Amino acid sequence: MQPDKQVKSLPNNIEAEQSVLGVLLNNNEHLEKVIDFLRPEHFFVPMHEKIFELIIKFNERGSLANPITLKNHVDTNTFMGDIEIAGFEYLVKITASAQVVCDIENLARHIHELALRRRIISIAEEAIQDSHKDEVEVSTNDRIEDIEQKLFNLAMVGEREGKVVQLKAPLKSTIQKIKEAKDRGSTVSGVSSKLVELDKITSGFQNSDLVIIAARPSMGKTSLAINVAINATEFFEEERKRRNLLNMKSVGFVSLEMSADQIATRILSIKTGVDGSKIRTGSVNREEFEKLARESAILSDMNFFIDDTPALSISAIRTRARRMKRQQNLGLLIIDYLQLIRSSGFSRDMNRVQEIGEISQGLKAIAKELDIPVIALSQLSRAVEMRENKRPLLSDLRESGNIEQDADVVMFIYREQYYLERGAPADSGKNAEWQALYDKVKNTAEVIIAKQRNGPIGICTLRFDTTTTNFSSLDSLH
Repeated sequence: MQPDKQVKSLPNNIEAEQSVLGVLLNNNEHLEKVIDFLRPEHFFVPMHEKIFELIIKFNERGSLANPITLKNHVDTNTFMGDIEIAGFEYLVKITASAQVVCDIENLARHIHELALRRRIISIAEEAIQDSHKDEVEVSTNDRIEDIEQKLFNLAMVGEREGKVVQLKAPLKSTIQKIKEAKDRGSTVSGVSSKLVELDKITSGFQNSDLVIIAARPSMGKTSLAINVAINATEFFEEERKRRNLLNMKSVGFVSLEMSADQIATRILSIKTGVDGSKIRTGSVNREEFEKLARESAILSDMNFFIDDTPALSISAIRTRARRMKRQQNLGLLIIDYLQLIRSSGFSRDMNRVQEIGEISQGLKAIAKELDIPVIALSQLSRAVEMRENKRPLLSDLRESGNIEQDADVVMFIYREQYYLERGAPADSGKNAEWQALYDKVKNTAEVIIAKQRNGPIGICTLRFDTTTTNFSSLDSLH
């Protein structure tokens, strides 16, 4: 196929472009009907792209855009069929031939639609060319994810349009959430963690929020995330029954560190109270085995989905999340953990801070697009260990700038018991003082809400069972 024939075969409608430009040149006020979604690059003919760009520029500075005012800015010639025509003459012709009474918005959307189809063809051609390249540093999965990212960005162009709403709609939604919380007899307006102390501060995990749970190793990040996942699944089931819903929401757990089997072991230990190490080694007695089997049968029906694919990129996670939203009615997404996510960028000049920035922005975008809470676990820097007071601060977040900025909620896990166990005194004289402090904090964990964009900050204390890794509300009386 000859190049010129290939170009002509791309989807286009020159007459529609001429009509839209003609109407705009006749009356610039019609620009407000199309400016939200139509861009100069959406026009197929280069001259049309230039004319539309000029109309926008003149409109922005409060000047009238018509053939006379644009004359000196359109000094090149163009073609109408096989006839070459001067720029000014062309402006006059499309203005005179335009039907002033026409549905300019529908015509403009048709032009936009054709532009998107041309971009799909372009992405496909780029994919074919890239697939022929033999680059060692770029894997096939990288190429697939690159294509997915480009298609996702293209799809988002349409989804970002028309987001301006009158205050009436969000007010109605807010009142509905308050009513639902009131009906269930709680102050929780979001997805409940079923950890009373935590829900008091957060009012549940809110839709479109990015929640970061950060801690040093062995503090219980994954354990808290799994507990929240189980509790949220039960919360969704309770809501389904209470509101008589047909389509129940689900929880998605993207594990970049642990396998699905390891997560299942943790869940069984949490739900049955059987020591996790006994489950892993199979050294359970008959009674414990029967308990595990019964609980396993119950858990099998839970709307809890695990993706343990390693080394996923942010674009791959986005694709999977969208698929879960469509197929399983995803209501909460948990990712373990942020620093193991690969960025989608292919630039070798991108440093780690920039990569983390892209990842945190991507996670926030997933939360907003799917209108669900996204909980991402995060590591803390070693700076915590250098201080006498080892309670984490926002500045301890690894590559903290972007994470702290993009997150709606940042919470830290701190267990004094962990540090006391590693600092047990050799001197028996000090042992009584150490033992008293240890007994006070044993099996407890602090969850420090260091940032909450739409609520208070504070500290809540939870019970943490180290043998089953179970977080639960603290019985302060006992």
